[in-house]
Amino acid sequence: MSTSPARRRQLRSWSPTERREHLQAVAAGSKHGSATGPALLDLASNDYLSLCRHPCLIAAAEAQLRNSGVGAGGSRLVSGSRPVHAQLESELACWLGRDRVLLFPSGFQANLAAVSALANRHTTVVADRLIHHSLLVGVQASGARLRRFAHNDLESLERLLLRSRSDRPQAPLLVISESLFSMEGTSPPVHDLAALCERHGAHLLLDEAHALGVLGNGGRGLGFGEERVTMLSGTFGKAFGSGGAFLACDSERGEKLLQESGAFRYTTALAPPLAAGALAALELMRANPDWGHQLVLRGDNWRDRLAEAGWARPKGRGPILPLIVGDDQHCLKLQHQLELAGLLTAAIRPPTVPEGSARLRLVLHRCLPDETLESLLKALSDALAA
Repeated sequence: MSTSPARRRQLRSWSPTERREHLQAVAAGSKHGSATGPALLDLASNDYLSLCRHPCLIAAAEAQLRNSGVGAGGSRLVSGSRPVHAQLESELACWLGRDRVLLFPSGFQANLAAVSALANRHTTVVADRLIHHSLLVGVQASGARLRRFAHNDLESLERLLLRSRSDRPQAPLLVISESLFSMEGTSPPVHDLAALCERHGAHLLLDEAHALGVLGNGGRGLGFGEERVTMLSGTFGKAFGSGGAFLACDSERGEKLLQESGAFRYTTALAPPLAAGALAALELMRANPDWGHQLVLRGDNWRDRLAEAGWARPKGRGPILPLIVGDDQHCLKLQHQLELAGLLTAAIRPPTVPEGSARLRLVLHRCLPDETLESLLKALSDALAA
């Protein structure tokens, strides 16, 4: 293996003691040491609304665990369907204003299914250059021709759509983007993007994995209310604090997924306790529609303060704040120094991000203590001074 030391990936696991003390520290608004080292304040995970340990989710998952067991035991079309699956699909469809929702065990799997449902070897796919790897794998599996436009650049997209129509006038067109890019923290103008797709007769697949629960009206994503978005994909492993994923679309495409999608038909159904947890999270989001907006405002403040401290202001709006460092080894060293200060961050390096753009991916969560930003700014200042 020729991977350089600065780019070798390592698995990190927290012991139950570390995890428990971390959660206690968050709840108490402080950090506590432990026999295994300091409790780290989480600035890395995608648990944006701090729901993964919420009592309502735990209670719902425990009740479903006792009622249905740990796993579903089969695919949805054999023996795996449970009432909680149908209820979650129905409630999500209503919340998102879509005709049909289908559940999947993972976001990766849902994206494979989405691309396969909308593209084949006759299709030209025009995708944002920074879309998630799962979407690229889906394009490859579909056999479609792939063209990639500059990140969130609608002029670049339109040039490629015009060229694609000129090269293959009868070929179906599919545009793929995300509503919140996980490593950039940026979002496209979804309304303008959808209008452009409509103008050129292209379907639009929008990955809402990181936006749901945070961005848009009541946290319902940036595609909410935009009927020109052909299909939405979303996950429960981020703001929902659970696991699994879904696709949302119209009735016709939902039925096609049910009848033809191998990624849906030939896999064990989403574990019922995870579905129950996601349903409980959805109920909390409905009851607290301002949670996401509050997080967005907090993100704006963090961006301003980081810029005042001399860092390039992280782009976009929302809970993902990439702090561009550049050099891989420097980024890893900065991550380590922040850990010594009790802050857990993630050093993101190529090939996940472009060459020369290694970064600390800072993530905000609803229940972070108020003093977290001051702790971060001090730790960054001390690290650079050292």
